[in-house]
Amino acid sequence: MTHNTSLHGAAHHNQVVIFLGPPGAGKGTQAERLAAEHGLTKISTGDILRDHVARGTELGQQVAPILESGKLVPDDLLIALIRDQLSKMETVRVIFDGFPRTTAQAQELEMLLEQLGAPISAVPLLEVPDDVLIARIVERGKSSGRNDDNEQVARHRQEVYRQQTQPLIDYYAARGHLKPINGVGSMDEVYQRLQQVIG
Repeated sequence: MTHNTSLHGAAHHNQVVIFLGPPGAGKGTQAERLAAEHGLTKISTGDILRDHVARGTELGQQVAPILESGKLVPDDLLIALIRDQLSKMETVRVIFDGFPRTTAQAQELEMLLEQLGAPISAVPLLEVPDDVLIARIVERGKSSGRNDDNEQVARHRQEVYRQQTQPLIDYYAARGHLKPINGVGSMDEVYQRLQQVIG
């Protein structure tokens, strides 16, 4: 494996940010802004999967019913997608939005990042109370037309998120990567808090 560090200035070193937070916490919007301002590529497995569904690829046909029911896509499919994305990059500068969701995925991702010589820089965790989240998701459904943005699916997703992701939060906390952030407030207020932990 070759290292191209000598070719890149300090501004182009590897940077891996893993963005945690429940569905509806505003991760997507904040991740877009962080990516734009820090020269990072936003990797959202949800966006990649919805793109496959929209294009009717073989993978899209596999995952469409899983997404519609609010269940989670199998790890091996997700890791394959991410390996494909990262392996095309000369310098790994990414922000993960909505991945990993489980400790199994986190371990797989860590192994992949080690192979690429790109350690995790920070794991910000957006914290928002449930009632605020459900209201946001239902509101988003009205404007986005996404048929998985309704209260029933939203409540199910929160439950799945809590069961699956608490161990992940503990996992990153134990490694010293976790940075809890208050996700309530204006977009700018939350963004300023994020800026402080991303560096």
